[in-house]
Amino acid sequence: MTGLHQRLSLTVVAFLVAALFVVAWYRPPTPATAAPRAILTLAPSAPVTPKHPWIVVETHSLPDLVPVPTPTSGMVADAFNRLGYDLSTVLAGGGDVPRVLLVSMPADLADIPETPARKTLFLQSVLPLVLQVNDEIQADRRRLSNVHYQMQLGRRVSAADRLWLAVIAERYGVERDDLDELVRRVDVIPPSLALAQAAEESGWGSSRFVREGNALFGQWTFAKDGHLVPLGRDDDTDHRIKAFESLIDSVKAYALNLNTHRAYRAFRAQRAALRAEGAPLDGRKLAAQLARYSQRGPEYVRAIRNLIASNGLSALDDARLRDELPLSIPAI
Repeated sequence: MTGLHQRLSLTVVAFLVAALFVVAWYRPPTPATAAPRAILTLAPSAPVTPKHPWIVVETHSLPDLVPVPTPTSGMVADAFNRLGYDLSTVLAGGGDVPRVLLVSMPADLADIPETPARKTLFLQSVLPLVLQVNDEIQADRRRLSNVHYQMQLGRRVSAADRLWLAVIAERYGVERDDLDELVRRVDVIPPSLALAQAAEESGWGSSRFVREGNALFGQWTFAKDGHLVPLGRDDDTDHRIKAFESLIDSVKAYALNLNTHRAYRAFRAQRAALRAEGAPLDGRKLAAQLARYSQRGPEYVRAIRNLIASNGLSALDDARLRDELPLSIPAI
C-alpha cells in the first residue's frame, strides 16, 4: 500500500506540474505592457484560441490572431472596430477603452488622406497607452498614500513597503523620507494633455521620430547610440531625439519626465493645488505650466491648449480602460 500511495502521489504531482506549464504557456506572468516582437492582426473568422503564449485573448473580446507581414492603418482600424472601440462614443462619455496596446504606429498612417480619419486613428492608438500608464501610476499613488497614512499614525511600515518606498523614491528622484514631495510627483497626467502633446510632437503620428524610434513626445537626449539626429540641427548643438523600443516606453518616459524634471515644478505644484481643492485635473490649465517643454515657449502652450479645445480632448480625461487583461497588437 505504501508503494501504491507513493505512485499515486507522484502521479498527482506530475499532473499539477504539467498543469502549471500549460498555464504558464498560455498566461505567462509577464508585465501588462510587455512589447512582443511578432507582427499580428485579426483573422477574419476563427475560434477564440490563443496560439501565442505572450498574448492574452479574452474570450469575449477578439477572435484568434495570426501573423501578417506588416499591419496597416486599415488593419488596426479594423481591429478597433471589432473590439467595439469607437472614439466618438468615448468622447461622449458612453464607452470605455479596450486594453489594446500598439507597439508602434502603422507605417502608413501619414498616407491616410482624410485628416479626421487620421486624427481619429492616432487618438485611438495613443489613448489606451496613456490610460495604461496612468493606471500604473495611480496604483503606485494609492500604495504610497497608504504608506504615508500609516507613517503619520506612527505605525510600523512593513519591510516590503519600506523596500518598495526606497525603489519608487529613487525612480522619482526624491529622498525616501520626503513623502510630501513624493506624493506630488507620483501622480497621473491628464489624457487630454498627453494626447495633445503627442499629436503636436509627432505630427499626429506621422513624424520620422515616431516612425523610426517610437518617439511620441520628442524628448531630447545627449546619448548617441540608438537615438535619432534631428534634421537641420544647429551645428553648435549635439542633442538627439530619444528612441524607444515601443510606444508604451515613450509614454512612460514622458510621464516620468513631467513628474521629475525641475523644469516642470510649476506643473506639479498646480496639479497638487487642484488635488487639494478637490478639482479635476484640467489638461488645458496644466498646459500653461509647460512653456519650458519647447523652445517655442508661450507659443507652444497656446498650440497645446488649442489642440485640446479644437479636438474636444478634455472629454477624454474621464476615459477608463475596460476591466480586462491587456492585448498587444504590434504594428511595426
